[in-house]
Amino acid sequence: MPEISRFYGIVISMYWESGGQHHTAHFHVRYEAYRASYGIEPVAQLAGALPIRQQRLVEAWAELHANELLENWDLLEQGKRPHKIKSLD
Repeated sequence: MPEISRFYGIVISMYWESGGQHHTAHFHVRYEAYRASYGIEPVAQLAGALPIRQQRLVEAWAELHANELLENWDLLEQGKRPHKIKSLD
């Protein structure tokens, strides 16, 4: 799963599942034992769960980098690897 960003123990990744139904542009989040996926437009949790603090950090990061996330989604649809995106520092 290509990692595109990492901050405060949160790992953000994007990947394309061959044969999977991906009608919504989204990304995946891992934090300790937690897993979640988030839509990009609008930024919204689609599945899974995160602690509230990490949830807010992810949502803020995604709002700041929505254009880059959508560009990465387009790359994935073309069979290309997504680019790294700046973390929250």
